[in-house]
Amino acid sequence: MLRLHPKVKTAGAVMNAFTQITMPMQQTGNNAPAIDLPALWSIFRRRFRIFVAAAIVTLALVTVITFQMTPKYTAEARVVLNARETQALDVSAIISGISPDAATVETEVQIIRSRSMAERVADELNLFEEPEFNPSVSGKKGFFSGLFPSQLSSEDNDRMMRSRVINRVLDAVEVERAGITHAISIRVESKSPSRAADIANAFAEQYLVDSLDKKFETYQIVSTYLSEAVTEHRVKLRIAEDAIETYRAENGLLSAEGSLLSEQQIADLQAQLIASEAELAERLAKLRDVNQRLAAGVSADAIADVLASPVISDLRAKQADLARRRADLESRYGPLHPSLDNLKSEEADLQGQVQAEIDRIVGRLESDVSVARERVGSIRSAINGLRSDLSTDNQALVRLRELEREADVSRKNYEALLARAQQAELFEDLAEADARIADRAAVPTSPSSPNKKLNLALGIILGGAMGGLMIVLAEIFDNGIRTAEDIERTLNTNLVALVPALTPEKLTGEITSPQDYLVEKPLSSFAESYRTLRTALTLGKEAGSGGRVIALTSALSGEGKSSSAMCLGRISALSGDKVLVIDCDVRRRMLSTKLMDDDAAPRGLAEVLRGDVPLRNAILKDDKSDLRILPVSEDRSGLGDLFGSGRFEALLSQLRTKFDLIILDTAPLTAVADTRMVVSLADKVVQFVKWKQTPVTVARTANKILGELDTELAGAVLSQVDMRAQAGYGYEGSYRYYAQHGKYYYD
Repeated sequence: MLRLHPKVKTAGAVMNAFTQITMPMQQTGNNAPAIDLPALWSIFRRRFRIFVAAAIVTLALVTVITFQMTPKYTAEARVVLNARETQALDVSAIISGISPDAATVETEVQIIRSRSMAERVADELNLFEEPEFNPSVSGKKGFFSGLFPSQLSSEDNDRMMRSRVINRVLDAVEVERAGITHAISIRVESKSPSRAADIANAFAEQYLVDSLDKKFETYQIVSTYLSEAVTEHRVKLRIAEDAIETYRAENGLLSAEGSLLSEQQIADLQAQLIASEAELAERLAKLRDVNQRLAAGVSADAIADVLASPVISDLRAKQADLARRRADLESRYGPLHPSLDNLKSEEADLQGQVQAEIDRIVGRLESDVSVARERVGSIRSAINGLRSDLSTDNQALVRLRELEREADVSRKNYEALLARAQQAELFEDLAEADARIADRAAVPTSPSSPNKKLNLALGIILGGAMGGLMIVLAEIFDNGIRTAEDIERTLNTNLVALVPALTPEKLTGEITSPQDYLVEKPLSSFAESYRTLRTALTLGKEAGSGGRVIALTSALSGEGKSSSAMCLGRISALSGDKVLVIDCDVRRRMLSTKLMDDDAAPRGLAEVLRGDVPLRNAILKDDKSDLRILPVSEDRSGLGDLFGSGRFEALLSQLRTKFDLIILDTAPLTAVADTRMVVSLADKVVQFVKWKQTPVTVARTANKILGELDTELAGAVLSQVDMRAQAGYGYEGSYRYYAQHGKYYYD
């Protein structure tokens, strides 16, 4: 299985440029994502040309479109809703109107924006003949209409034309509530300023007309209903009253107050009984008083009725006159005068008359008592008789009262409906619309669209947004591996070196290859990258452990591993190590082609493994260093099992005793199966990835293959890197500041 060397990260830490590169989105201490603004700025600088191009093109398009647009004018009319209270089936309910709360105002807004309202406006202003709303009147036909002529009837075409015009009218009008007021703004946009004002005013006027039309329609409905209801309830009332009168006549219920006749008679007799009983009591009291006085010997003159009797008064006057005359005769002639006898006889007669009158008065009192008593008895008898008759009429009275209640209900309903009908007749004189026109639309003097300044400002903003979008898309579709973070994320390993690309201008004159440039420019960033790689590969090597075998491989060909094998070998040899580079790419021989004379006898790795050539005769010496190279000859015979027979492993064991570092230049992992056997024999493996060129999926596939082998992956190398462009990707680390570090290198 794949083994990561424990010192790899330490080596990366030594060279900060290779271990601290991160993405623009980083994790802060509290695990919250933080935006790396310098990294974003680097991306922007790197894609600046794309940004500028996209922004300029977008702004140019917006500018051209703006100046090609037809000017349009906006006119605004305003209506205000009238606030009125409503009552059911009252004049105010018929002529009043709406309660302008928020929901009602929004409802009125939708009414103004309705298709029916737009159709009324279109009919009033004859917008069906306006080219702006009906392009067909101009005679122009669309391309597709010529290819596919309509198969509809003229009526259907006319309906479709009207529908299209209404749609365009609705598109031109904007209706909304003015803030939190009861006002509604009607704005219309048109190519003609006068037409815009006319349409806005027409919408306001037609809204008022529609409001009145609905009121008159409501009046007609209510008036018809009330008229029919009044007639119906009049008939019901008449029937109810006739039923009452008929029932009364049939049951003898003739009282206008709604009670039985016998019941009224009983009430009258009860009143008479009370009066008669009072009279009887009074007369009994008088009679009892007279009898008591007479029994006690009280003079009858003390009785009130006696005193009140004119007869008694006249007799007492006569007695007084006789007494005066008798006294006069006695005083004049003495008590024995014969005339006194006559007077005494008259006095006795008068006294008898008085007593007879008193007896008559007492007898009259007794007679009055008897009469009063008989009267009371007679009234009581009559009442008892009527009560017996009343018990038979109670059921009839209950039904009568039911009929009267029904008649009362019918009467109240009839009177209420009659009053509403009379009130409804006032509608035509009192009706008014639910709103009024507060402001009529004036003819606009300047176009409302296009707003050139606003459009240009939006064009600048849109251009910036489009430029940013293009940068994002460029970053998304830039599928190559560019940074240490890409290496860690896709290959699950560390970046151990970043090798700058050598431009053709640098490989001129005596410098014809990267390994020559390394020797000629030992203080260059290119040479420094291989020193960094050597450091990462040699850290942790124990003394006396023998030479270390390093395999350089890649996913695809052309990723710089062969030239890197020579460069790493030379830099190590120049540092004093005994180094051998073995060309293990027996098919392409990229490293051997430039070193061997194809016309000479074959001597290389294959010949050594077969025993045809001694090892010392096959190894070549580098002409610019102490580096040794074991090439591959052009002879392709016997290459089928070159690395799987055990001979190659034995050769490596032999070479470990002679060299400090053995570098294996292998074929691509995804192309040649032999590479897996070669890599499995190495102490460490370095995977080369071409900067921005190697697809992520291919690099991940090669890395997966390495993970299945029993070897140690030292890390990955980004090769052929454009250092100035890489500085734009430099998220963290020294390569982000490549320009500042340039003084340390002599390229």
